[in-house]
Amino acid sequence: MFNTFKYLFSASFLFICATSFSQTSALESVKRDTTSDRTKSWKKSGFAGLNFTQVSLSNWSAGGANSISGLALFKYSANYKDQKNSWDNFIDLAYGISQEGEENPRKSDDKIDISTKYGRFAFKNWYYSALAGFRSQFSKGYNYPNDSVAISNFLAPGYLTIALGMDYRPNDNLTILASPCAGRLIIVNDDSLAAIGAFGVDSAKTTKLEVGAMVRILFKKDIIENVGLINKLELYSDYTGDVSKVDVNWEITLNMKVNEYISANLSTHLIYDEDTKIGIDSNGDGSIDAFGPRTQFKEVLGVGLSYKF
Repeated sequence: MFNTFKYLFSASFLFICATSFSQTSALESVKRDTTSDRTKSWKKSGFAGLNFTQVSLSNWSAGGANSISGLALFKYSANYKDQKNSWDNFIDLAYGISQEGEENPRKSDDKIDISTKYGRFAFKNWYYSALAGFRSQFSKGYNYPNDSVAISNFLAPGYLTIALGMDYRPNDNLTILASPCAGRLIIVNDDSLAAIGAFGVDSAKTTKLEVGAMVRILFKKDIIENVGLINKLELYSDYTGDVSKVDVNWEITLNMKVNEYISANLSTHLIYDEDTKIGIDSNGDGSIDAFGPRTQFKEVLGVGLSYKF
C-alpha cells in the first residue's frame, strides 16, 4: 500500500512541478505531514529491570541462612497501526539466580518469549491475522535438590507456534486472536531428554508437530498512575489428540514504578500442558510413583533498579 501511494504521489508531484512552483511547495508540505503521521502510527515501549535480595546472618537466634538472589528482566513492544494494517511485536526475557548458605547457585527464573502478529483490516474491529511465537529458556533446569539430572535446557523444550485466524481489537488495550488453524512445533534439542520422550516428543526424536486451535488474549493498560498491568492468556487444543483437553499458558504482570529508577514487579505464571509429564507422589511416601500433566504455578515479586523507555 505504501509503495503504491509513493508511486502515485511521485507522479502527481512531477505533474504539478511542470505547472506551478507554489503547488510544488504545497505538496512537499503534505509529504512531510504524511511522513509524520506514519511515524506516529508506531507505539514503542520497553522495560529493563535488575532486582537483588541479600540476607546476612550472624549468631541469629531465630535461625536461617545467608542468601543472595538476583533477577534480570527485559520487556519490549513495538506496535504499528494504521487504517488498514496492524503489526504487534513483543519480547519478554527473564533470568534469575539465587544462592542460600553454602549451596551451589540455583536458577530461580528463566524465560524467553517472543511473538509477532500481523493483521489486515476486515470489518469493524476485526482483522485477518497471522501470528508467530517462540518460547523457551536460556539454560539447564533441575528439580532441586537433585542437581545432577537436567529436566530442561535451551530448546528443550522450545515451542514454535504459527496461527491464522481473526483478531478482535476493540481498542489499543485489548486484542483477542481466535485461530481455528494453528500449528505448534515442540522441540527437544537435548539428547538425554529426547531419549526418554520428554515433553510429549516420541522417544529418540527431537521434534513433534501438532495442529490445533488456539485463542490468545492480551490486555495491557496502566490501571492507575505508575502501575501497569499485562494480562496474557493462551489456550491451545490439539486436533490430533483429545480436543476436550486444553493447554493453558496464563501470565499476569504488574509493573509498579516508585520513581524514575526504582520499581516493584509482581508476576504470576500458570501453565497446564498435556505433553509435560511431572512426577506424582500419589500416596505421600516421598517417592515418585506416577507421571502425568499437572498445574504449574510460579509467582515472582521483586524490587530493584529499573529503566522504562
